[in-house]
Formats: sequence, structure tokens, C-alpha cells
Amino acid sequence: MPGHQRRALVAEREGAMPATGNLRILCVHGVGHRDAALAWRDGWREDITAGLARWNPRADPEFSFVEYDQFFAASAITPAVVAESLLKLTTSGIAYGIGDALGRPRGRAPLSETVRWTAGMVAQWAADDEVRRSAERAVAAEIGRFDPHVICAHSLGSLLGYGALAAEPALARGRVLVTLGSQIGNPFVRSAFGGRIVAIGSARQWFHLFNREDGAFTAPIRLAAGNFEQVDAYFDIPGGLDHDAGEYLRHENTAVRVWQPIALPAPRTRGLTRTVEVWKSAAVRVRRPHRALLVGIDEYPDPANRLEGCVNDVYRMSEVLQELGLDPADIRVVLDDRATTKGVLERTAWLLDDARDGDVRVFFYSGHGAQLPDYGAEGEIDHKAECLVTYDFDWTPEHCITDDHFVELYSQLPYGMRFVGILDCCHSGGMTRDGVARVRGLNPPDDIRHRSLRWDASREMWIPRSLKLADANIVRTEADRRAFLGAEGATKRLGRGVGLWTDQRHFQRARATYGNHKGGYTPIMLQACREAELASEYRHGVTSYGAFTYSLTTIFRQLRRQTSLQQLLPLVARRLRELGYDQQPVLSGPKVQLRRSLLEFARPGARRGDSARSQGARTSTTAKRRQKKAA
Repeated sequence: MPGHQRRALVAEREGAMPATGNLRILCVHGVGHRDAALAWRDGWREDITAGLARWNPRADPEFSFVEYDQFFAASAITPAVVAESLLKLTTSGIAYGIGDALGRPRGRAPLSETVRWTAGMVAQWAADDEVRRSAERAVAAEIGRFDPHVICAHSLGSLLGYGALAAEPALARGRVLVTLGSQIGNPFVRSAFGGRIVAIGSARQWFHLFNREDGAFTAPIRLAAGNFEQVDAYFDIPGGLDHDAGEYLRHENTAVRVWQPIALPAPRTRGLTRTVEVWKSAAVRVRRPHRALLVGIDEYPDPANRLEGCVNDVYRMSEVLQELGLDPADIRVVLDDRATTKGVLERTAWLLDDARDGDVRVFFYSGHGAQLPDYGAEGEIDHKAECLVTYDFDWTPEHCITDDHFVELYSQLPYGMRFVGILDCCHSGGMTRDGVARVRGLNPPDDIRHRSLRWDASREMWIPRSLKLADANIVRTEADRRAFLGAEGATKRLGRGVGLWTDQRHFQRARATYGNHKGGYTPIMLQACREAELASEYRHGVTSYGAFTYSLTTIFRQLRRQTSLQQLLPLVARRLRELGYDQQPVLSGPKVQLRRSLLEFARPGARRGDSARSQGARTSTTAKRRQKKAA
């Protein structure tokens, strides 16, 4: 055996990547009937080989290509299913990307061949379990036959590749997964995978190439795993979807972050994992495990909508968090005209970034709330979403904060960290005044209000429309509906969105199939009032606060944190009643978290200090007893 082959064999047995002449690369295409359009294979072969040859001129990898279109061709797909899937794939509730580029399918209009093999394939993957699993099995079979070192998967192919490896982790052992133009991180896609994307622990490395301009429902993946790396592959082609596989494969960051560690011969690298560790160690930064984002809006553009106590609420909440032990450097504040939808979402991404077990993250919002009636796949109003009214709010999903926005950020959080959302607003109130009290909710303008009404000719009255339930398997009875959706029937509620789009039985089955995990992360939510109630402002002398924020922080300080959230809320509710406010605060979240002492939400240093002070107090008391007894 020649020396270089012997070295490559030894390196491979020791866990390093083989020399590129021995590399086997499996390619999985995306949407678009690629089995019939074979030109993509030559393009991928050239782009990948060129990327490897940049670092190793002798690169001559072997390729194999998965075919799976037959499973999608054999299954019927209707325009309504396509429209529904496109709608659910968009976090904003409005079809964009593929939907806009190809024309949004509605009603009973026939599907064109282009839509059939693009949006239609995505819809089938989302709606048809058997089609999805059949295609995943085809990918798994080719992995077993070809035994690739690298699996490179684009768009829909990345969903099939991830699904195959998540369902059978042994298939990933020692391999590199490269996903590009992928929808894996999309909230709706996560629902099909059981509400959560899991690390592929047996894989040597997973590179996720993400382009923020890609309009084909792609999304970043927030995954804390040592063998996972998201690579920024930004490009912007005027007038296009920015979804082209070649642009991803040829990107400079792909060449440096992906092809270089794969291409370098084993004796020079000590394996891909070691190379990645060196890269990551060069970018070491100080972690801030405990963070808070505080949002307050008094000065809304419309003078009629302005409030008085929201900025004061932010400062009062900051006081309490610092008393609890949070460092001022770990608290970010955004107020008034800076609290636009984009501004809040960008800072929320910072809030939840790099979260790990044991971390505490707090989101506080003080301002107006509203309920946004929105359209379904058929162009009909079929749901109402609770939303936070940002400074640039205009009664559209693009300019407010809904649960869809939050799900994108919180559903992938590690189970062992604590994320608390505190909302001092209401979601269905009006701008009425009650003495000095000001209500924190917006009534919709008449054209928006019309969406939720219907004319009852027999009674000659406008009455509320009955909206479809989000999931009949979650909400079976009227009691279930009220408990989950609220008295006003909002089908999307803040902090409660994970899993709503999936049949509950399918949801449980998906969890068992793809990683056997616990589903999406569920945050702790404290809200100022029930859905049909009003959250009011309170004037403390000449200073205004939210009645809920003031009562919550006052009770919290009096208890000195020696209680749980579950015990705290009834005391806050009683204080609100004593002050004359008809609002019942709401607490939701995992029961095990709600029963925890508030001491556990403090920073570790603060807890140790509290323990030391408590121990000191006990020691002092014991000493006094002994002295008294001796006397």
C-alpha cells in the first residue's frame, strides 16, 4: 500500500478526515424537480471540488446524488394545502419568498408545474408524514450504501437529511453535515420535528450556511453544541430569492470555514474537530449568562395613545433586578421611539443569545397591547394574535411583536435555563379613562375591527365572528378553549405558541421520532391581566407606574425573595384589588419552574451572598441563645 494511502487509512481510523482524493460526498438537492434536471449535479460537483482544491490541489472527491422526487410525484397536493403550508412557514403570517415569486396559490385554482415542484414540495413535506418519511428513508439508504464522509444538503434536501440523521443518529457517526439555504430553523418546520431542533451528537461536525437575504423561508439555527457551527453566507442577488445553492457553495466564508478543514490532509490537521476548536478558541469572548431587556413606551406617535408610567416601570424593574443581583452591564433598556419592532427584536436576539443551562434571562415590556385579527390561507380571517404595540405599530404583523416572533427566539432555548417574560399591558382594552387611571390597550380602527365581526341579519346586529380553533387536538372543549386561548379567543397567545400548528398526536410522535426530546422550550410568562381585562396605570403621589408593575415590585421587595412565583401572584392580585383595580394577573409556564424559590432566579453570586447572610443571621441567633442560657 502506498505511503499516502496508508497514512490516510490510519488517520481515518483515528477519527481524522481522509485526504480529499479519498473523500466521498453525498449531495441532496432542494425543491424544483431536480431528478429530471440533472444539470445541478455538474454545478455542485464543480463548486465543491473547486472549494476543496483551493486548499488541496489534488482534491478529487467522489460524489453521489440522492433522488427522491418520485415520492412527491406520487402524492396528491391541493392548492389549499400549498397555501396553508406557505402561510405557516412565514412567521409574519403573510406569504413571501417562494409564495410571492410564484404567485400565492388560493382557492381551487390549479397548480402550475413550477408551483407543484417548488412550493408544492414544501407543502407536501409539511403536510404528509408518509411522503416525508419515505424521502428520509431514501436519504438514509443512500448514506448506508455510499458511506459518505460529507453530506451536503440544500433547502428541502436539508430537511430530509436532518430528518434522516435525527431519526437514526448512528447514521451520522463520524460524518460532516453541511446544510445550505435551509428551512430547518423555521418555526413551522420545528413543529413538524416535534417543536425542537436537536444536536446531532454523533456527527463529526454540522455546518449550517445561512444567508439572511434568502427569502425561501430559511432561518438561523440557535443550537448550543460543540460540533455545530452556523456560517454567515450573505449574498444578495437583485430581484431574486437569494436561494441559489451555487452561491452558498462558492461563498468565501464557506471556503474558509467549511472546505478548508475538510480539504487539509489529515497529518496536517489532526482532524476536523481540532481545526474547528482552534477557530472557536480564537474568538473567545466574555459570556454574560444573566441578562435582562426592559422595554417601555410612553410617547407613542399618536398623542391620544400616549401613556405616563411605562418609562418609570422600566427604571423600577431595573432597580429590583439589580437588588436581586443582576449587574447593570447585563441590563439593556429601550424606550419610546427607539422601541420599534426591529429595535425590540434585535435586542431580544441579544437577550437570548448563547443561552445555556443555569442562565437567567428576563424580558420586561410596559406599554400598549392589542389583538391583531389576521388572515388565513384562504384570505379569510381565521385567528387573532395577541401582540405588543411597538412604537411603529400599524395593525400589520410586520410592525408589532407577536408570539410568532417570540417562538423564533425561545423555542430552542436549553431546558435548564430560565426565561421570564413580564408584560404590563392588556390585549383587548380601549382608551377609556377611569379617574387618573389610563388603560394600556388599543382599540382597533374600524377597518381592522370589521375583520372580527359579521352581520346578523335576523337580529340586525353586528356580532363577533367565530374563528377556527388553532388545533382541535389541543383544544377539545369550551373549558380547554378558555384555559388555552382566553375568553376573547385569541388563537395565538404570547408565550404559548409552540406546537399550535401540529396535530397533537403527530406532535408527540414527531418528538419520539426526531431525537425523543421534550419539545420546544416553554417560557415563564407574567401578564398584568387576563385577556378580556384591562391593565391600568397607577399614580403614586405625582409619579405614574403600571398598577401591575408597582404592585409586583412592591410585594417582591417586601417578601425579600423568600417565596415562589406561584405564591407571589395571588399576593399581587390581592394588592391590585385593594388599590381598586379590576385586573387579575396571569402566570403561565412549566410547573416545576413556577414552584421554584425566587432566590433561584438571582445570579449565583447573589445567592451565595444571601446564603452567607442567612447563615450569619442563624449563627448570631444561636450565639445569643447560648449566651442567654449561660447567664
